[in-house]
Amino acid sequence: MGVFDVAIIGAGITGCSISRELSRYDLSIAVIEAGNDVATGATKGNGGLIHAGYDPTPGTMKARLNARGNSLYPQLSKDLGFKFKRTGSLVLGFDDQDLAHLMKLKEYGALNGTGVLEILRGDDIRRVEPLSSPKATCALWAKDTGIVDPFEVAIATAENAKANGAEFFFNEPVTGISSRSGLFEIDTPGRTISARYIVNAAGGNGAEICDMAGGEYIEMSWRQGNILVFAKDSGVSGIMPIYPVPSATSKGVVVLETIHANVIVGSTAVYRKKDDTSCYAEDIEQLLSGARKLAPSLKTSHLIREFAGTRAVITNTNDFLVERSKKIDHLINAIGIQSPGVASAPAIAEYVCKLLKDAGLRLALRRDFNPIREAPIDFDTLSAVEQDQLVSENPAWGRIVCRCEMVPEQEVINAINAPLGARSVEGVKRRCRAGMGPCQSGFCQSKVITLLSQELGTPITEIPLEQNHSTIIQGAVK
Repeated sequence: MGVFDVAIIGAGITGCSISRELSRYDLSIAVIEAGNDVATGATKGNGGLIHAGYDPTPGTMKARLNARGNSLYPQLSKDLGFKFKRTGSLVLGFDDQDLAHLMKLKEYGALNGTGVLEILRGDDIRRVEPLSSPKATCALWAKDTGIVDPFEVAIATAENAKANGAEFFFNEPVTGISSRSGLFEIDTPGRTISARYIVNAAGGNGAEICDMAGGEYIEMSWRQGNILVFAKDSGVSGIMPIYPVPSATSKGVVVLETIHANVIVGSTAVYRKKDDTSCYAEDIEQLLSGARKLAPSLKTSHLIREFAGTRAVITNTNDFLVERSKKIDHLINAIGIQSPGVASAPAIAEYVCKLLKDAGLRLALRRDFNPIREAPIDFDTLSAVEQDQLVSENPAWGRIVCRCEMVPEQEVINAINAPLGARSVEGVKRRCRAGMGPCQSGFCQSKVITLLSQELGTPITEIPLEQNHSTIIQGAVK
């Protein structure tokens, strides 16, 4: 295996984006992930907003990276084959105090390099977004806000990094890090990986990784958020992201249509224990009441799923920590990546490359770098003629596994056999949306499990829902 130039610990959207950016250079790169797939931590508990950049306090790391990351998404989506849409967004205000805050956000946006921002009043708000609350008296219109599928971005960047030579190691939680002769020795249950530089993108485990590597003490807290998912016919089709005036710790309840046309309402921001992914009745009620205020025509009875995720925040700050370690040469921390982490991920990757160069890593561009990753076939988006052509060539395209999202058998097979393919039911779900519809896997889960077993050559009793210990089937019943 040899010595890697850079080991990235963590394969969420931050670590995957960094791996793709580093793969431009003549480097050997290892990505070490405790889970069995990319995007199984904070990335999967995310609505996919590409924030415009007006919210971060000027001078912070968030302010430095948010607007820049936003500006990189159009080209990234073309190169990597993931869906991206500029929707614009509204921050709604309901009184003069809210208006003063919106004016402040507009000033922040100008300082942060955000795109076009405009203060709207009265009927102009409904002209821009007819589904917004008629009680809103003022709004900040951010025209550069966008949406993506965060899973898709992480998967796309990781696959392109792999195609350009990065190596991924899954099911490898880091248990210890030592340093000798200018090299890090990174221990996992399965191996020891040697590297000259470490990028710590370990999310909720970032403080522990920094400590293992001999870096400075970092105290983390966990801000837990509940998120609601609604069916596509929930009464606000085509709505742009709508927020209330934000608080000191959260952008507040947001109503948005996802890139796949579901509606999401999220998220709460409550300090709770690490890895708490429980849904709380009081949080759900807070989301529903906030959504009704922003978009009264939302049919809250069309709720199909509640889920929760945690984002690790650096205690006593509301900022990212992206910097060289002050104690250990060749250690770069990219942690505390809360909102707007998805929007900022491409810019975080750029900045980490700069930090590595400043730390002495030679960055020589590769002549053979291929920036293009072809998008997998999404059967549901094809024309009837294109669908018929696929079915005529391969009948597996005509056997529908997920009726809600119109996902055929071959699309699931392709998701499993992709360069960094699915190894769990949820991994399939993230790649091709089998199980994302109103029945929430009631129809398709058994077939997905069968296909995973078939394609991986793994007994059906060993196919997990998510991580390896979460098996679903214990044995035959007849």
